[in-house]
Order: sequence, then C-alpha cells, then structure tokens
Amino acid sequence: MVELQKRTFSVAAFLASAGLGRRIVEIPPKRPFFSQGDVADSVFYLRKGRAKVTVVSLAGKEATITLVAPGEFLGEGALAAAEGLRLSTATAISACTALKISRDEMIRVMHEEHDFSDMFLKFLLERSMRVQADLVDQLFNSSEKRLARILLLMSEFGAPGEHAQRLPRISQETLAEMIGTTRSRVSFFMNRFRRMGFISYDGRIEVHKSLLNVILHDQFSADDPPKPGNGERRNGEAAKGRRASV
Repeated sequence: MVELQKRTFSVAAFLASAGLGRRIVEIPPKRPFFSQGDVADSVFYLRKGRAKVTVVSLAGKEATITLVAPGEFLGEGALAAAEGLRLSTATAISACTALKISRDEMIRVMHEEHDFSDMFLKFLLERSMRVQADLVDQLFNSSEKRLARILLLMSEFGAPGEHAQRLPRISQETLAEMIGTTRSRVSFFMNRFRRMGFISYDGRIEVHKSLLNVILHDQFSADDPPKPGNGERRNGEAAKGRRASV
C-alpha cells in the first residue's frame, strides 16, 4: 500500500500569501483597518507599516492603547465571541500592508495547525505582558520616564550593532495620549531629550540607545532639572518637606 505524503504547513507561507478566507489589503496612512463598533469578523496580520489602536469614551475622549509593528496581529478580539463588535479602532500611522483573515479561517487554522496556534499563543502572551507593563508604567513612573519607554519600544531596540533607530511619523498628541499627559509636556520632554543627545529630530524622530539612561536613572544633571507638572510638583514639594524634616 502506498502511503500518502503528509501535507506540510508553513506559518510564514500562510501569512505571506492570499488564499481561502484571507486576502492582502493595503491601508493608506490615517485610514482605519476597522472602527470601534464594527462587526468583529476578521483578524489582521500586519506585514508592513505601523498602526495604532485607540478607544473612544462615551464622552468622546480618545485614548491610544498601543502601537502595532510588523509581525503583530490586529483585531484578535474577533475570536472571543461570534458576531461580536469591535471594542477599539485600528488606524494606519504609515502606509500598511496586511493580511486580512476571516474569523472562520483563523479558527480553522488554529485548530488544525499546531505550529500556527503555538505562534499565535506566543503573540497573545507577549501582548498581555506588554499591556501589564504599560499599566505598571502608568501607575508608578513619571510622565518623562513613560515617554522615554514608549520611544524605546517604538524604536524596537534590541537589534545588535544599531546605535539609533528612526521612528515612523507620530504626533506629539498621540504620544501624550499614550502616556497620559498633555502635548505641551511631551514637547518639553522631547526638547529636553534632544538637548541631552538622547534623540535627534529632522522631521522624524531618531532614538539613541543613550535614552535608556532615562529609564535606568531617576535623576538628571542638576543644572538642567525637569519642570514638574501639577502632580509632579506636589510630589517634589512633599519630598522637599521630608528632607527638611530629617
């Protein structure tokens, strides 16, 4: 009896090409992949470009939840329940190329192909860990350190031999939304980082690895202290009172 050769499955090939239940889409800058309230009937795999995920409150206030880089998924919440609604909006920051995978096809391949389900589970765990880190950052770090962390994450540090990395175009308003402060504070910190040689700017931001100093050290040079905002000013005054009482 002749044995049938087992079909091989390649995760890379699946995510690189169109097929049954999936197609390649091009999203221009500032255009949505999907909008909050849409029917959640598909998942996107970002192949090229950068995107952001935002939510809008009932009062109309918008907040940026996360930025998405190539090799990551968008709209994975579609797998949670049949015919659910999108809880967020995904928008292209730069020109994006993505693979749009229908909900049914995504569920099928997850059930039938263990290599794919392992890869997707790894992605979900990494995103969950990043969300937790974002929450800790928001609760315990100053807005200056939160901005430094966001810039480092966007620049995808970790590639060996690279001294600096250019970021996709992103507004100070978006950065302010992500770290929970005002655009004017972001502008102040960005100018400060540039003066200290942590970043360069010529239309696009170039982040230097020396920006890690903002994360690793709590204080800067005494001749150029940061100007505190309302919350930071109160913390500084409280600290000064504690030192005076010692």
